[in-house]
Parts: sequence; structure tokens; C-alpha cells
Amino acid sequence: MSVQKMKKINICALKEDRKRILEYIQRKGCIEISKFEEDDFEKMNTATQISVFERSVVSCENALEVLSLYSEEKTGMFDSLKGKQDITEDDFLGIEETHRDLVAEAKEITNYGKEIDDLNLEIAKCEDEKTAIEPWTGLDVPMNTRGTRTTDLLLGIIPGAYTQEELNIKVSQVEGFPEETEVKIVSSDDTQTYIAVITDKEVKEETEDALRKLDFTKPVYYTHHLPTESIRRRNERITTHKAEIENLTNRIKAKEDLKFRIEEVADYYRVRADKYKVLGELEQSKHTFVITGSIPENEVDEIKATLENKYTAYVDTEDYVDEEAPVLLKNNKFSGAVEGVVTAFGYPNRFEIDPTTITSIFYYILFGMMLSDAAYGLIMFLATFIVLKKYPNMSESMAKSLRMFKYCGISTLIWGILFGGYFGDAIYVISDTFFGTKFNIQSVWFEPIKQPMQLLIYCMIIGIIHLFTGLGIKGYQDLKNKDVYGFFADAVFWYLFLIGLILMLVPTSIFASLSGSQIEFPAWLNLTAKIMTIVGMLGILVTGGRGRKNPFKRVLLGFYSLYDVTSWLSDLLSYSRLLALGLATGVIASVINTMAAMGGKSVLGVILFVVVFIIGHTFNMAINLLGAYVHTNRLQFVEFFGKFYEGGGREFKPFKEDTKYVKVKKS
Repeated sequence: MSVQKMKKINICALKEDRKRILEYIQRKGCIEISKFEEDDFEKMNTATQISVFERSVVSCENALEVLSLYSEEKTGMFDSLKGKQDITEDDFLGIEETHRDLVAEAKEITNYGKEIDDLNLEIAKCEDEKTAIEPWTGLDVPMNTRGTRTTDLLLGIIPGAYTQEELNIKVSQVEGFPEETEVKIVSSDDTQTYIAVITDKEVKEETEDALRKLDFTKPVYYTHHLPTESIRRRNERITTHKAEIENLTNRIKAKEDLKFRIEEVADYYRVRADKYKVLGELEQSKHTFVITGSIPENEVDEIKATLENKYTAYVDTEDYVDEEAPVLLKNNKFSGAVEGVVTAFGYPNRFEIDPTTITSIFYYILFGMMLSDAAYGLIMFLATFIVLKKYPNMSESMAKSLRMFKYCGISTLIWGILFGGYFGDAIYVISDTFFGTKFNIQSVWFEPIKQPMQLLIYCMIIGIIHLFTGLGIKGYQDLKNKDVYGFFADAVFWYLFLIGLILMLVPTSIFASLSGSQIEFPAWLNLTAKIMTIVGMLGILVTGGRGRKNPFKRVLLGFYSLYDVTSWLSDLLSYSRLLALGLATGVIASVINTMAAMGGKSVLGVILFVVVFIIGHTFNMAINLLGAYVHTNRLQFVEFFGKFYEGGGREFKPFKEDTKYVKVKKS
């Protein structure tokens, strides 16, 4: 549980060494470079180089997209977990010798892909044209024929399906239709009829006016050959294009072995582009340049020794005093798995501690208590354990999330054993239904379904411990920041007040009705509880408005602070969700088991049981796992962090080799 101590770092070196020094800093990945403005210095324009590198990255990405599209390599749903492939630092630097050739290969692959796309568009166009021409295959002249010296040929479509006889009747009913005009059906379908109209040139306008009354529309496409010949030509064109596509596809597949090398080159140029972006921000004089930034204290000695011994450079470091240093968290795997939960709320500011370790302990306990089924917990643990082992190179953020659910699975397994939940009451139902014996594994502690009020009391106890821990951290932070007055005002008086109230509540009939037993305290303890409550209350009233000079406002704020006890009550009641979700898991599981066993012990009943059991418990586990995750986060963010944690710190973002495909192993 720690926030890495950060120091400011200033590096001044010869300009001739700036690229090599930047490459070293980038490989180490432990310095966050900040902007440094100085009138006597100037900046280097690196926009052109950055543009060249980024275009090379795009070329490689496009080639990789084409390769993945036409690759015969099978991809699975877990391929995204494989992560980056390992590569040695020497191999990564050795890309310098072949990067241009590989970019040329990438462009060639991309061009193949573009050609295939163009050919597919041509095929689609031919298919569309064929569809438009096919109704006109009954014509014995090209569609673009205009007629003879004295006649015109009009082709078009009218809505509705007609026979020639029906069409003749329809035409005769159209007012003003020229008698010398002849209408012939070429083809028809369920919705429209394709017609050819032969008319005298002298009455062409009258014919067109009459045809418009039939909703006559002209074809969208006209052929220069007979329709049958046009279709034949397009079929030949489609066959040729498909052969070309097959040839290009084979060329792409022949380059599949270049995929990893192109990925290396993409990352190589990505790293170089990042380097030149930083290079363009550095302040430089005629012979020197300056780097300023932040560095973890434990990295200072190595960086300083390397730079000053290998280059003509001077390295100076200093502590952060009143400024906000970037935050780098350092936790072991058990606690670090919950870092994502903490940082989702915010990084700790300079007055706060890293709450990750304490958060992780409560997180696992609360999550397991909400899910609380041993079988579900075992499945979670085994699934995450296997995935973590099988894919060791997955991204760190994904690995942390899976580790978190692995430990949540262990906690769920333990709580399930304590409460006696194994797929709910599946063991009892299976033994009773199929073996005629009532066997069950007894709970180590108690069964929440049978004793819900007892579970509620334990939920409240866990809630009190959780909230008091947050209050204790607040007090610790006050002492750490040498705010003794705040320590008493924010922690001690609230401890006295709240503990006194709890001790006064325990002997009452209200608590007895909840717990099922009456607890009697000795007189001295009852008196102590009252004294603690009064002292705590007076302390809160006096110190609640300590930030105000006006005595009247100070007293009012003191009363307002005391009113905050209602928020403590609502926070404590929030832990009843531990009871609600824990019971929901067990009750739904029991209902599923009862439904599954309704078929009896016949063959059909066994099949029904297996199907309902698998589907039902998969759904129950998924929905309650989601509920446990959401509500555990809520208890951390609202109830726990609300007592001491503000966040607002700035994440430490070092200048490093930010690769997408390969993981460079440090030599």
C-alpha cells in the first residue's frame, strides 16, 4: 500500500546526443516529460518526420487488416487475451535494417486488397445490371434502339401484372391513346409489366402523354447489344473478375508469414513517431537541450549514472514541495488487482494515502458475501486461473481484472462453505430426486435462508467495521499531515459519538427483536456509553465549524456536522444489500433446482434436469455476479471512500515504448 515517491528531474545535455538520450529514456519508460518554456531556447520542427512515420504506421495497419481478412488462420474468441508477442531489444532495434522493405511489402499487400475491393464492386455492378436487363431478354433488338425512319420504340415499365389481352383492354380505356400505337408485353412479374411501345413519330408526344396515365416509367439502364448478349458479356466479365480476385487472394496468402514482421515495423514506427513528438517539444539552444519531468525516486540513481557516464550530460533532481506530483501506485498482485477500482474513483492526491490494500481486503469479503455460493466461487476461481495461466502476455489491465475476479472467486468459495451453498441446495435435491435419500452438506456457520435476521446483523457489523476503517484512515491522514486538531475533529469525536450510540442501542428491545436475544450491559458500561456519546457530540458541535471565525456560524456548522449522523445511518443501512444479494443467489438457485427436478428420475427427467440446471445456474451466476460487482463497487465508492478519500491526483504517464503488437523485453 504505497504511492511511489516522485522527484522532479532536470537533464541538460549536448544537442548531438538528444536522440540517443531520448531513445534510452523511452526504453526505460520511467520519466514523465513535462513542458519547459524558456525564452532563450527554441524548438525543433519535427512535423514532417512525424507525418512520415505515422503514414508508415497506417500502411502497416492497412496491410495487417488485409492479411487478417484473407488469412486462413483461425481466430478464436479468446485471441484478444493473447496480448503482445515478446521480442528482444536487439531484434526490435534491428528492424532499422529492413523497415523500408517491409513497408513496401505492406503497401503491396494493401494495394492487393484495394484491387480486390474494386473488383468486387465491379462484380456487384455487373450483377445489378444483369438484374435490370433480365426482364428484357425477350427483345430481339438492343434496348437502345430508337426505331425506324417513321416510327419510335419506347421501352418502359407499368405497375401491375397483365396479360397481353388485359393490357390491350387497359390501353383502350386510356383517353387520347393513339390508335396507330402498338403496345407489346416483353415480360411481367407479380408487381409490374415490362412493355415495348411502337408509335408513329408524328404522334409520339400524344403516346407519351397517354403512357404517363398508366404510370409508365423508362428503364434505368439500356443495353447496346441484344439483352441476351449483354447478360452473356457480363457473366464473362464476372468470371474474369472472380479469377483475378482468386489470384490476388493467393498473393496475399503467400505473404501471411510477413504478418509478425509487419506488426514489428508498425510498432517500430509508432515508437519513432512518439519519440519525435517529444523531440519537437524539447527546448534547445545551439549546442544543448533540456529535459524536465518527473521520475520515481527509486529510478533516479540508475538514470543519473547512465546519462552522466555515457553522455556529456548533467542530471539534477529535487523534491516536490507544494506542487502536485504525478501518482504511481505500487502494490502486490493481491492488492494491485483492485487498483482499477480505486483509480476509477480517482488517484490519491498529495495529502492522501493509497487505499488499495485496505480496499482490496474489504472488496473480496463483500463480493464473496454477496455471491456466497461455493460452486460459483470455484467456477470463478478455476476459470480465471486457467485463463491467466494460458495467456501470460495479456494486457496488464486485463490481467488485473481477472486476478480480482480470481480472488473474489476464492472469497465466494469460502462464504459458500460457511453458508452451505453448493449450487444452492442442489446436493439435497439431487440425492432426494434421483437416489431416494436426503443427503446434504451442512453449513459450517449457518444457513442465511433459514436465519436471515442473523445474517442482517452480521452485515451491519461488517458495515460498521468498513465505515470505521474509513474513518480511521481519515484520522491517520490528518496525523500524517500534522493536523492534530483535524484528527480529533474528524475522527476521535466521531468515534466516541458513534461507538457510544451503538453501545446504547445494543441493550435495547429494538436490537433484541433483530438479534433474537436480549443483551444486558453492566451499569458502568452503560454510563461509559452515555459519556462517550455526550463528549463526542459536544466535540463535533465545537469543532464542526472550525474553519469559520464568526462564532455564530461556527456553532451552526457544528450542528450541521452533527446532523451528518443521519448519513451514517443511511450508509450503514446500505450494507443490507449484502443480505439481499446473498439471499437472492441462494433462493434463485433453489428455485432452479426445484424446477429442474420436476421431471422425476426418468430418462426424460434426467435430461430435463441437466438442461434446466445448466441454463438456470449459468443465468443465476451471471446475473448475481454482475450484481455483486456493481454493489461492491458502490459500497467502496459511496460509503467507504466517502469517509476519507477525495482523489483528484494526476496519473503518472511516463514516456515509454507504447507498442501495440510486440512487447520489448529489456536486456
